[in-house]
Amino acid sequence: MPPVTSIRQANLTDADAIAALVNEAYTPYIARIGKQPAPMLDDYRQVISEAEVYVLTQEEAVVGVLVMSQEGRELLLVNVAVLPRCKGQGLGKVLMQYCEDHARRAQCTAIRLYTHELMTENIAIYKKLGYQETRRATENGFARVFMHKALPEG
Repeated sequence: MPPVTSIRQANLTDADAIAALVNEAYTPYIARIGKQPAPMLDDYRQVISEAEVYVLTQEEAVVGVLVMSQEGRELLLVNVAVLPRCKGQGLGKVLMQYCEDHARRAQCTAIRLYTHELMTENIAIYKKLGYQETRRATENGFARVFMHKALPEG
C-alpha cells in the first residue's frame, strides 16, 4: 500500500525539515552551476513568514515543498522541490498541480517561475507542463530562465 500523502500549509516548526529537504534536493546542482543554488541560501523561517509555503508529507514526514508568492494577478512559483529518494513517484507533478489549483482559487491569470539555465531537466519538465520561456537574464549572480503559464479563466 502506498504511503499516505497530503499537502498542508507549512508552519515555523517545518523550517528545519524544509531546509534539509532543499539542501538534499539542490546539492547535486552545485557541481553543475559552480555554487549553491539560490533556494539553498534562504532562511526558511523567514520564507514561511513572508511567502505562501506548503509541504507535501508522506506519513507525516516532509518530502516536498512548494513556495509561492502572489504578485498582483500572477502567482510567482518561487521554489518546488522533492526529496531525491522520493523522485519518480509523481510528487513533483502533484505539487505543480497544487500550485495551479492554488493560483486559480486566488483568481490569478498566470503563473511565473524561473530556474537556473543549467537545470535543463527542470526546464524540460516545465515546458511539458505548459510553461513557455519568456526571457533569460542574470540576476543575483544566477543565469536564469524565466517562464510563464497563462491560466484559462473559468
